[in-house]
Amino acid sequence: MYQQQLDSYFRQHQDELISSIVRLCQIPSFREDPLPGKPYGEGPAAALAEALKLAEELGFPTRNYENYVGTADLGGGPAQLDILAHLDVVPPGEGWTVTEPFEPKIIDGRIYGRGTADDKGPAVCALMAMKAVKDLNIPLSRRCRLILGCDEECGSSDIHYYYQKEREAPMTFSPDADFPVINTEKASLHSPFFAKFPETETLPRILSVDCGVKVNVIPGTAEAVVERLSLEEASEYADPVARRTGVSFRIAVEGNKTRITAKGVPGHAAFPHSANNALTALLELLASMPFAHCPGFDRVQAVSAMFPHGDWAGKAAGIAMEDFSGPLTISLNMFRYTPTSLEGVYDCRASLCATDENLRNVLMDRFSQAGIEMKDEPINPGHHVPEDSPFIKTLLKCYEQYSGKPGACMAIGGGTYVHHLKNGVAFGCADPEVDNHMHGADEFAVISQLVMSAKIFAQAIIELCQ
Repeated sequence: MYQQQLDSYFRQHQDELISSIVRLCQIPSFREDPLPGKPYGEGPAAALAEALKLAEELGFPTRNYENYVGTADLGGGPAQLDILAHLDVVPPGEGWTVTEPFEPKIIDGRIYGRGTADDKGPAVCALMAMKAVKDLNIPLSRRCRLILGCDEECGSSDIHYYYQKEREAPMTFSPDADFPVINTEKASLHSPFFAKFPETETLPRILSVDCGVKVNVIPGTAEAVVERLSLEEASEYADPVARRTGVSFRIAVEGNKTRITAKGVPGHAAFPHSANNALTALLELLASMPFAHCPGFDRVQAVSAMFPHGDWAGKAAGIAMEDFSGPLTISLNMFRYTPTSLEGVYDCRASLCATDENLRNVLMDRFSQAGIEMKDEPINPGHHVPEDSPFIKTLLKCYEQYSGKPGACMAIGGGTYVHHLKNGVAFGCADPEVDNHMHGADEFAVISQLVMSAKIFAQAIIELCQ
């Protein structure tokens, strides 16, 4: 029911959908320093103001929650469905070739620009889905609310603020991931570790290791400086490690110091198999070299033994596990070393069966045995909505109806906007078989996918809120 009406509606309103996305994607809305009344800076506040203006032009009552989030409502009954999207974007970055990041451009059925796929395009799809239901005079007995956040990319403090003021709807979906439905998100643990020790000046020795920019980014580059190790000696140890790991090493001698730079492949910590960690390869190399025995070198060897190159499953650390949510993954992504200290941070995406006993305590004990202290932080619990719930069954039915593809639930290692919502799932907008270059240069959305998504969302609103 309603498919013919929605097909016809979006044939007539496709240009309006695309022009609205262009309108929002022209605004640079990455987070900057806060300003009075603008907790995330000028850009996110400007994007929110424009989005709420658009919603009002389409006939929806709106509210601005102090520039943390904004809302647009469809229907006047009790709350039933929240659609949670975001207007902030990652910084533009370099390497754009098709257009400038904030100058949206349509080429060959795609719309290019920062935010077209993540997440302004999907946000507009949800808004236009609400407009379709309203314009077609389809009666609803319960309310659908579109929530437009401004801080998804930097921690989701916007949603924390909103839910201090408002209750969760009985059902929530976020169009900020892939179709069909993501109903399971792994637990996580990102605990810093550190150690201090007396300096030993016996040579050869490690002077420094420096690697990592963000805990959830697998490093593509890592660097160490060592003392009194010749180019020939360093190369003798580096060559077999390079062959074994696929990470290359550049070695340069500067007086009595030797700089070793490891080059791997960066990636997201949720997908360690798609990267090649420069840090763990560098630590493997250093641990194999003939440095003088000292407390610092002992600890470097211990860290390398806990995080051997290519061990994403945590086998060496004693924490490997797997359940229906998938296998645990762990990657060492940040590390600093001096002759008197070291510190680092790992990123662990744990199966839902993870507990203090089989994960956190095991890691703390392993570090402690090596003379390293791990900060005692709680596991961030996983998230799961049963796939046999009427909510998820309805979403999958709507997806199948318009896509013609079988619907199924998925589990991921990353966390979405709904991770802490009791009955929240990620639902669209992306096709998992299409690389939209999210967070990268030349980000794009496929126009036909956007239109289909708007239809799916409209059907879901009808079925859930009538």
